[in-house]
Amino acid sequence: MNYFKIGEKIRKYRKSKSMSQEELAEKIGISVTHMSHIETGNTKLSLPVFVKLASALEVQTDDLLYEVQKSKAAPEGALYELASECTKEELQVILDIARATKAAIEKHL
Repeated sequence: MNYFKIGEKIRKYRKSKSMSQEELAEKIGISVTHMSHIETGNTKLSLPVFVKLASALEVQTDDLLYEVQKSKAAPEGALYELASECTKEELQVILDIARATKAAIEKHL
């Protein structure tokens, strides 16, 4: 298991929610130092902490464990990557634009 990659994903999801390490650590009941070590991959996290992190970040545990294929053949991978870096407000704007664009395309087909 690559704890460094998991820590990177946790950091990315935390930042997309505009949360500090302190806020996330408090929310799941661990120290800020432990949170920092998790994000840098310098510690192995327990299953209960891992599940609490996923819940607090409002993501599936699989989202923290697995890489999405990012290739030209898989645009959903690029969308997933973009979405994981956005705030909720940014995601709503992107979703509104995508829906409007899809409707316009369908109208012209």
